[in-house]
Amino acid sequence: MRKRKPKPRVLAPDPRYGDPMVTQFVNNMMWEGKKSTAFRVFYKAMDIVKERTKENEYEIWKKALNNVMPQVEVRSRRIGGATFQIPVEIRPARRLSVGMKWLIRFARQRSGKGMAEKLAAEIMAASRGEGAAVKRKEDTHKMAESNRAFAHFRV
Repeated sequence: MRKRKPKPRVLAPDPRYGDPMVTQFVNNMMWEGKKSTAFRVFYKAMDIVKERTKENEYEIWKKALNNVMPQVEVRSRRIGGATFQIPVEIRPARRLSVGMKWLIRFARQRSGKGMAEKLAAEIMAASRGEGAAVKRKEDTHKMAESNRAFAHFRV
């Protein structure tokens, strides 16, 4: 008998926007347990976004996240000695966390001064449908599309 599924943790809403999703994003961004520093970086990035776009920074962040979240991914599976990349739909919770992790990862890889600057730049790019994180999503979708022939092997 399999162990029971763990209960999903309830995250506290963040102080500025009152959204648990923001807290999840900051938790993903946090290094060495420094949550207040991560919050400071995130809010500074949001201020930069607001300053540069003259629009609602929270909406831009949500739009960026939506543009980055993948619908499908490929999973490796061995069948008869050969390894196939099998396209699988992603469940909503995983879509969100994968999207957040990509946004943060590609923000870190950007050139620029300070994490807040880099994160702001990546968020603005992603909200316009460009940037490395969006490219990663499109590549993932392309890979799933090109391996659609193996979809009947679904895990």
